[in-house]
Amino acid sequence: MKYTTEIIVDVPLDEFITKLDNPENMKYWQKGLVGYKSLSGKQGSEGAKMELQYKMGRRQLVLVETIIKNNFPYEFHATYDAKGVHNIQKNTFKAIDAHSTKWISESEFQFSGIMMKIMGFIMPGAFKKQSMEYLQDFKAFAEEGISVAKA
Repeated sequence: MKYTTEIIVDVPLDEFITKLDNPENMKYWQKGLVGYKSLSGKQGSEGAKMELQYKMGRRQLVLVETIIKNNFPYEFHATYDAKGVHNIQKNTFKAIDAHSTKWISESEFQFSGIMMKIMGFIMPGAFKKQSMEYLQDFKAFAEEGISVAKA
């Protein structure tokens, strides 16, 4: 399953990247994130791996991020692996003008296991909706300092 989401964030490209490229900020725009830790490589460098832990309702979700390309401020590509799912994210960033940035996120999900394949087939909209929520939550954080983190 492949799709593209995009959003315009009303902050300059350099400020956008500063906020996006700081792992400490992820909790402010990624709902359910409870922790992260570096697994290997230098943080932010190509080939580096980081574990991301989420709590979504009663479910615990652990993803492993592997950076495949880091060419900030223009692009950032990574894979995210969890049980039954391999997600390839290709993100590009473009200055619209001196005050706003366009974020284009291309997502490709590859499923293994019968249950994940069924979910991907039956509920493709749920994946796109979740991706768009992350972009919207980042926009709210970057522009207005609004956090999704639980107090």
